[in-house]
Amino acid sequence: MVLIVTQPDRPSGRGRSVRAGPIKRYARDAEIPFIQPEDVNGRSGLRRIREASPDLLLVIAFGQKIGPRLLALPRHGAINLHGSLLPKYRGAAPINWAVIEGETETGVTMIRMVDRMDAGDILGQRVAAIGPNETAGELHDRLSRLGARLVTEAVRDMVLDELEPRHQNETQVTLAPRLKKSDGLVDWRRPATAVHNQIRGTTPWPGAYVYLPKGSGKEGVRLVIGRTVIPDGSAPKEKPGTVVRCDDEGIDVATGDGAVRILEVTPAGKRRMSVADFVHGHSVRPGTRLSGARTKAGAKS
Repeated sequence: MVLIVTQPDRPSGRGRSVRAGPIKRYARDAEIPFIQPEDVNGRSGLRRIREASPDLLLVIAFGQKIGPRLLALPRHGAINLHGSLLPKYRGAAPINWAVIEGETETGVTMIRMVDRMDAGDILGQRVAAIGPNETAGELHDRLSRLGARLVTEAVRDMVLDELEPRHQNETQVTLAPRLKKSDGLVDWRRPATAVHNQIRGTTPWPGAYVYLPKGSGKEGVRLVIGRTVIPDGSAPKEKPGTVVRCDDEGIDVATGDGAVRILEVTPAGKRRMSVADFVHGHSVRPGTRLSGARTKAGAKS
């Protein structure tokens, strides 16, 4: 028997309405039995999975820890697809942190699950380059397709008894903790490459953001930065966070050792838009300070 286990429906979107997720919708369309336990290791979740008599558990981005009693249920154990080249970037946000840390390549890893986070034997890996301007969201979508192929190959080789597991090198472990909203707050004092990588790595969530001066004595307006590049040319001699160039091609902002060019933004309460659309309706010009914290216009940031 095939059984899909997915997370309970959660509020989403601006209206925070409760909607079925894509896995649940797929299960319904394909007429595959599914459950949505709040705690997959609880009595109800364990009972339903035990009744399915699984040969194998395949876990992909499930979002709950799989406990030892559940791991022991399937005849062939449990395997997990992870979005990094393990042992690097163990944790909840491997794709984001690979981009934030400026990696030029990453990949997907299939592991046999054990009762330690992302620490099981490696069953297969596939490598992928990271583009210099690629966002975490774009990389996620590309790795999902690569991961689907790896899952198919790993399950096939498991059936044929052709897998060759290998231990992870514990001396090479790095961590990729779950992102917080505050991880998107831009610090312009950092080098241009670090700022650019942070913006890429936090797109689409939690989103890289700054505060735009709204007017004399008024609080700044939150501005989410959607896409950036590092422009050619000499480093501007301005305080970090200062707009040094602004036109339809982009907004260049001074950093600790250069500049970052903003190409797309999402103003508070608005849709995502190009800089060409944004600058026509907002008072942004050379000399404007984009704050790394919510401050009064004209205050230090």
